[in-house]
Amino acid sequence: MFKTHNEMKTSVLYVFAFLMTVVSFAQDKRELKLNKDTQLIEATYYHDNGVVSQTGTYTLDGKLQGEWKRYDNEGNKIVSAEYHNGAKVGKWFYWTNDVLREVDYSNNAIASVSEWTNKTKLAVNN
Repeated sequence: MFKTHNEMKTSVLYVFAFLMTVVSFAQDKRELKLNKDTQLIEATYYHDNGVVSQTGTYTLDGKLQGEWKRYDNEGNKIVSAEYHNGAKVGKWFYWTNDVLREVDYSNNAIASVSEWTNKTKLAVNN
């Protein structure tokens, strides 16, 4: 297979360099760390341009848990969601252009949907 010790060493170095490139690339796209207090994995994912794409937490067995947020390429929040043990729960909010949609989940299914535009008066702060 290998004729000399140097050929084997060179091949091992190429494989190592390739693996380091793959690992470095993957690390640029996401960060995962265990929160020892909550026993949840805190995740941050990134767009190709380096802007945060999503943030949230997982249980140790890989189920989505708690609040998740999603952002567009410019860093504007476009989704705010809530999970409990992998199931969709509570109010989810979706922002698209001038529209805000509120989706209420119950038993992992859509219970109701509300929609507002910039022309809708939601509240007045006096």
